[in-house]
Amino acid sequence: MSLHRRLVSQSTIIFGGRLFGAGIVFLVQAMIARLWGAGHLGDFLIITASCNLIAVAMPLGFHTIGAYFAAEYRARSERKQLGVFMLHAYGHILVALVLLLVAGQFVLGLVGQGGSIVAQHYVPVILLAFSGATVMLSGSLLIGLKRPFSGFFADGIFRPIILVAALVGAMGIANRDDAFDHMVWGAAIGFVVIALVQFGFTLIAWSAVPGRDTEVRLRESRRWWRFALPWMLIALATDFFFDINLLLLSQILGREELAIFGVCTRIFALVSFGVSAVYAVSMPDMFESEANADRSAFHRKVGDANMVATALSLVLFCVTALGAPIALQFFGPGFSAGAAPLAVLCLALVVRSAMGPASLVLSIHDRPYASLPAVALGIAVLFVGNWLLAPPFGLMGAAISALIAITIWSFALWAIALRTAKMDVSIVQWFRARRAAALPAA
Repeated sequence: MSLHRRLVSQSTIIFGGRLFGAGIVFLVQAMIARLWGAGHLGDFLIITASCNLIAVAMPLGFHTIGAYFAAEYRARSERKQLGVFMLHAYGHILVALVLLLVAGQFVLGLVGQGGSIVAQHYVPVILLAFSGATVMLSGSLLIGLKRPFSGFFADGIFRPIILVAALVGAMGIANRDDAFDHMVWGAAIGFVVIALVQFGFTLIAWSAVPGRDTEVRLRESRRWWRFALPWMLIALATDFFFDINLLLLSQILGREELAIFGVCTRIFALVSFGVSAVYAVSMPDMFESEANADRSAFHRKVGDANMVATALSLVLFCVTALGAPIALQFFGPGFSAGAAPLAVLCLALVVRSAMGPASLVLSIHDRPYASLPAVALGIAVLFVGNWLLAPPFGLMGAAISALIAITIWSFALWAIALRTAKMDVSIVQWFRARRAAALPAA
């Protein structure tokens, strides 16, 4: 099967599973809004955003490089070396879990957040973060081991099923606050079970890696950290861009507006996952080409993945623009105000896809730190944009602020990759390559 067809077929299956899971999550969010009010939905979204940000910090960036090193060690038949990497990565999560349970709530009190919604549900929040960190790490490793379905389905399908089960279990409680508390606890316990089951699948996949009689390279950990630390910041600001944005806006927008914008960002996250699935399927092949010093194949695979991702982002933008008004009605009449801001957010995905996977290319070229200036610029623009645009223009101001930040960020990353890695990762390069290939035939 050609790379184009495999990218489309596998990413379509993964995206379909994610779409199924997202449909369940949207149903849960709509039920929370209708049963317990937009205020509780806002609380739920703040808890979710906080859990995501804590989870991405717990592995200390090792979840962001798991696919890269798992693919490399699998290609080299170095099972022992991969085992040491996994021991370090999962160990970081366990140590962080203990520290958060012992001292985290005390720290919240010191910074004046002792009465926040996160502090009120502290233990289930930490359990949710632990499960999220474990699933992210296991999923990354499974992608590198060429088991993308096992990598994505735990988070995309099974965790949403647990969430709806927790909601159904809490619906019989008359008091809204008590029902919400029970739902959060039920989701936390169920998510931990899912994470442990996926961890078992990861161990099985690791045991299937061929193991040559090679010594474990102890100094290899230096290379891990050189990639992991910058990628932790990159992932925090990219994959969880809207979680950061939601927490920033929680100090500007009212709770109902925050709930509407939060629903819009979740729809955007679903749409952007379709593009991420394309790169997830193609990453192991890219890594193998780079490990084998086949630069022409590496450039070709990056171009193919970028073309598919850009085309898909355009299709998803059109689908979202047409379907958003209908989808938002399920949350209540007031949520229809998010249709136009959501369309603006989806424009950012088109821009990001067209500019290409610059951070990935920089890391493969051993320049992971080169992405950080663009990341810092994007977050700074988002902060200023929210401050200037959200108070006077509300939801639309918040959406325009995010679009401007992502656009500036994407162009900055493209320019850095072009200067440092000497590679144009934008969609323009794919057209240039196709035109050059067609010239001899002409």
